[in-house]
Order: sequence, then C-alpha cells, then structure tokens
Amino acid sequence: MNVKKFTATTSREALRKVRDALGPDAVILSNRSVDGQTEILALAPDDMAALAEPMTEKPALSESTLAAFSPRRQENFDDTPRRVEAPEKDQAARLAQALHSARDLSMVGQQNSAAEIAGMMHEIRSMRGMLESQLAELSWNSQQQREPAKSAVLRELLSAGFSASLARYLTEKLPANGTPESGLQWVRGILARNFSTIDDENAILDQGGVYALVGPTGVGKTTTTAKLAARCVMRHGAGKLALITTDGYRIGGYEQLRIYGKILGVMVHAVKDETDLKIALSELKSKHMVLIDTVGMSQRDQMVASQIAMLQGESVKRLLCLSATSTGETLSEVVRAYQGDGLAGCIMTKLDEAATIGSVLDAVIRQKLKMFYVANGQRVPEDLHAANKDYLIDRAFKLKRETAPFQYQDAELPLVMANAVRGNQSGNGLREVSLG
Repeated sequence: MNVKKFTATTSREALRKVRDALGPDAVILSNRSVDGQTEILALAPDDMAALAEPMTEKPALSESTLAAFSPRRQENFDDTPRRVEAPEKDQAARLAQALHSARDLSMVGQQNSAAEIAGMMHEIRSMRGMLESQLAELSWNSQQQREPAKSAVLRELLSAGFSASLARYLTEKLPANGTPESGLQWVRGILARNFSTIDDENAILDQGGVYALVGPTGVGKTTTTAKLAARCVMRHGAGKLALITTDGYRIGGYEQLRIYGKILGVMVHAVKDETDLKIALSELKSKHMVLIDTVGMSQRDQMVASQIAMLQGESVKRLLCLSATSTGETLSEVVRAYQGDGLAGCIMTKLDEAATIGSVLDAVIRQKLKMFYVANGQRVPEDLHAANKDYLIDRAFKLKRETAPFQYQDAELPLVMANAVRGNQSGNGLREVSLG
C-alpha cells in the first residue's frame, strides 16, 4: 500500500489536497488534528483495488501465492495434504486485516466527508441570509431617500405594534407618489378589509348557544364570562342562563364565578372532565345560553390539547381571550396552541392596560379570526363592548405613545426591514392578507 499524508490548516483544505493528488475516489484512512493542523492519511483508489484483487479477481496471483505458501508441493508434485506453517498463516491474516481496516477507514472517511459537506451547506445558507439581509438594508436605505412617504407610513405601523413583516408587506404595496396621510389612509382601509368582527351583538344574545371562554392564565376569562352572563340576564332573565366552570385547579377559581352567579341569580355547575361536561350540557339543554369558564393554561402546556378535545363537541363554540398587553410573538403562539380544529372567534381583553394594540390586530388578521368583544376594565357588565373594526384600527394609530426608547428612528428602519426579510425565509408569507 502506498499511503500518503496530507496536512493543512483546515480539514477542507486538506481534503482539497487529497482530491488534487489522488482524485475524487481516494480512500480516507484517518483524519486527525496534529499540532493545530489537520492531518489526513489517504490511499489511492488503484492501491485499494490492488488489495482487493487477490481475493476475487486474479486467480493466477492466488495460485502463485499458494505456491509460495507450499513450495515442497510444487517441487515433488505430492498430493499429500501438508500443514500450512504459522508464518504463512500470519501473512494471510495480516493481508485480510489490512483489507478490513482499509474498508473501515474508508467508511469513517466518508462519514467525515458528509459532516464537512453539511457544515459547508450550513455556512452557505448563513452567508446567503446575511447577503439578503444586507441587500434589503441597502434597498430600504435607498427607498427612504426616494419615497419618504413610505418610510413615514412604515414608522407609524411599527409604532402601533404591527409586526415588521406585515408592515413591510403593506408598505411595499402602497400606491406610488402618495403622501404620508394618503398612504396611512390606504393602509387603514386594507386592515379594515381583513379585520373580521361580529355584525350585530344582538344576534348573538338572541341566538344563544353554548360558549366556552379559553385562553392562558391571567387574561381575564372569569371576569369576561361574568360580563357576558350579565348581558344575557339583562336581555332574557336569569332563568335562561347557566354557568359552568372547569377551573378546579386555581385556588378560588370556582368561588369567584360562584359569587358572580349568586349576584346574577344563576346556578354555577362545576365539571371535572369530558364525561361530566356532557352530562351537565345534557341537563342544561333547555337553557337559552350556557357559558363555560375554563381553567387557564399556558399555550405551551401539553394539557391544552386535552382541554380542546373536551370542548370539541358540535354544540360548544370556543372564544379565545387575547390580552392586548401581550407581545405579537406570544399572541401568535397562543392562537396556534388554542386553535385546534377551529375557533368561533376571539375576545380582546385588557384594552385599558395596553400601550399599543397593533399586535392583537396583527394576530387576528393573520389567523383569520373573528373578534366578538373588547373588554376594557373590571366593571361588570359595563366594561365589555361589541368589537368595532373602524374604532379599533383608528385607536391603534391614535394611542398616545410616550415610550420613546421603543420608537424607531429613520436610521433604524432599514435594519428592521432587513430582519423582517430574514424572518420571512421560514415560509410564513402574507398571501392571506387581501389587498382588495
């Protein structure tokens, strides 16, 4: 065997030397680091073939090898079997071991090469992302100078709490040669076209049905349930309403709803599982409206799926409570976790505590949810209002924003948009947003 050694500062450079010297079919025998450099031992493909040939493809060579192992048999033509001497056995064993080691080292070399290729592909993808980000940054720098109105609209969208990807998408679609005022008016129209709300609250109260309020802990589900219950009692009377709670975990969870029920003159039923819920709903089927207050769970809790399955009955409509104080990333996680096979709609809570509400509108528009109500305080039932799309979009841009450190400056907009470009590489496009 003619084993050759190659050294270089990196594995990639050493492999390149091997390919240049021995060709692409060279067999890698070893790959290790020596004194800060990479050392590779490699074997030419012809030498590897020479190792394999005596075993299979050249009978003449095999006969000569046997002749060397049994010289007396060749001289005397004696057919009597003779014992092969120990040195001859050792030589054959060494040859077989060398071939086996070469094959093993070849497999190790292939694995190392695959790891190198995977690393190279990762670096290429990273470089591609960086280049696209830099090109997007340069493009937005240039656009700021050419079309300052678009930059003004972009800044307003980001300040209102809308995501960078949605803000970028809408800004790119803005009509050309407009003013900041006309551009913002156009954006409001697009948002209103894609924002779905209930047409008439009276239709819900008059129609009735079974509604379950779901969502993470601390978003105001119990208080919102009490507000809806009060509205129903005011419209149809206490005898037409029933309250159910599945909150057997939180200390005082059942007691809080029971107090509201006592004030309204409505019985509160506690259930533990799906079987209890089916029995309760069967007994309460004569009620005009049944409201279910569920236990709050983190959107990352594995029990969320079980809760959705429990409420999956055809007669139960789920309403997801979304806190206006949550970030856009959190809201997106919440919607994905609680959506299951579909939601009847959502309720925005804690409007009075939010500095911006664009993140909620953004999540609702992306997920095609219908917003039923907006809660803006603790008073029951006063602080609950039917969702009005025009009012909410107008409020999103008019909320007084005094958090200067969180507002974007002109010099920062290109970097924000460049990051938005990289974020959109995951495939989550905005084709669901209709431009009319």
